[in-house]
Amino acid sequence: MDTAITSHPNARKARRVDLWSVGSFVIAALVLLPLVAVLWIAFFPTENIWGHLLATTLPRYLRNSVALMVMVGLGTGIIGTGTAWLVVMKRFPLRGVLQWLLLLPMALPAYISAYALVDFLEYAGPVQTTLRELFGWQTSRDYWFPEIRSIWFAALVLILSLYPYVYLLARAAFREQSASMIEVSRALGCGPWRSFFRVALPMARPAIAAGLAIVMMEALNDFGTVEFFAVQTLTTGIFTVWLQGYNAGGAAQIATVILIFVLVLAVFEKYSRKQRRFHNLSAKITPVAPETLHGGGALLATLVCALPFIAGFLLPVGVISTLAFDHLNQWLEPKLWLAVKNTLLLGSGAAALTVLGALFMVYGVRNSKRRLPRLLMPVTAIGYAAPGAVLAIGILIPFGAFDNALADTIEAWFGFDIGLLLTGSAAAVMFAYVVRFFAIPQGAIDSALGRVTPSMDMAARSLGRNSWQTLWEVHVPLIKGSVLVAALLVFVDSVKELPATLILRPFNFDTLATQVYGQASLENLEKAAPAALLVTLAGLLPVILLARAGNRQI
Repeated sequence: MDTAITSHPNARKARRVDLWSVGSFVIAALVLLPLVAVLWIAFFPTENIWGHLLATTLPRYLRNSVALMVMVGLGTGIIGTGTAWLVVMKRFPLRGVLQWLLLLPMALPAYISAYALVDFLEYAGPVQTTLRELFGWQTSRDYWFPEIRSIWFAALVLILSLYPYVYLLARAAFREQSASMIEVSRALGCGPWRSFFRVALPMARPAIAAGLAIVMMEALNDFGTVEFFAVQTLTTGIFTVWLQGYNAGGAAQIATVILIFVLVLAVFEKYSRKQRRFHNLSAKITPVAPETLHGGGALLATLVCALPFIAGFLLPVGVISTLAFDHLNQWLEPKLWLAVKNTLLLGSGAAALTVLGALFMVYGVRNSKRRLPRLLMPVTAIGYAAPGAVLAIGILIPFGAFDNALADTIEAWFGFDIGLLLTGSAAAVMFAYVVRFFAIPQGAIDSALGRVTPSMDMAARSLGRNSWQTLWEVHVPLIKGSVLVAALLVFVDSVKELPATLILRPFNFDTLATQVYGQASLENLEKAAPAALLVTLAGLLPVILLARAGNRQI
């Protein structure tokens, strides 16, 4: 009897539900739901067209997607690594300004650059019009000009938009290298180029590989650019099979192929980092002293760093701004400001939900003594690697089934139809944003909380605060800067997201991104210009944050 009484409190404690573990499981389940749904629909489709896809369109989608990823990877690798090495290792005119201007193409979504560059270079654009006027040519038969609507120009636009990812990581890697290693290689007879290829580049290879994996995933995810250039890829195949062929199973099967590519790229990035590890054995790292260039070398370095900024940001923004301010009446369109309102609501809602969910999960891992939250936290970052079109399929099908079941049940019980609560509203779009960008606040908050000493928790507990009070009264004030930055990044990424929004948005519901796409696809670029300019201005915010963070590190 005494034994039963003494063991009872321990048994009750063991049975007590851990809120952090339950919450972590729910968050991880919600993030994984779209991917699990895609796999389920792909392997158990209502109408299996896998054989038809293999015999007809899938090889073309695969061929174009692989070609695009390879071209974008090579282009961004060359531009990003080359410009990063120049701004770190060399001193030349305008270097201090150009190292920040090279970041600006990140603010401009690739599909907006595509619309602007096509308008600038096409037959009726200013370039070809000027050529005809200068040389007296009458038609396109009188001269040769590259085919604008092609995979080559699609790759060029993506390269100019995505190279900053490689540039940022490569620049950080070059800055962290010790000058003594370069000096040793020079003392052993290596010239500047051999020192770069045999010492600096191999040491920066893990960072460059991570950047290449990111840009290749982005190229695979892109829809607006490749669709505008009439390049059929796996992502455009999802739209074609689902929205034109009305076959969710076929679309899910193409989405599964995309997920395999994403997995291969993720493994490639991990393997590259694992295989190339370099350790600095010196107690103090000597920063690299940039070599001053003179004459033609200085001019060439300036041009090499200026051209990606000019072609990737200045030119498209100039085209968009000219169109936007030449047609001021477009700023008065009610649809534009309705799209602004929808974008603000969706972006701010997604930012708030992702930050709150990430804060709960990261603090739960810190606070819980159980293994489940620690095991589940890395799983919640998987949505960031999944393309928006893939997530849209995995969200729309289960949400649609839930909506229909709920509407049928309520109509049977109460006699009225409530409609579609999730797929008939913007809730599905916001959920897609949360799943896709959950990794951003999770990483930022995890890093920020890691810098808060555990003694803070113990001090708060000793003053009578429970875990929730400790979180809101102690930790949140200490990490509010990182929380706000994470919320801003999620908001901006939500503003620019196109594929998921196109698929999941309710009827007659536009965001700035979908309005740009809709008008540009009808060749009404002057009507798309105001929305495109607003998206670009929003995209400048994280670039400014990156520049300020970089200034603090120098």
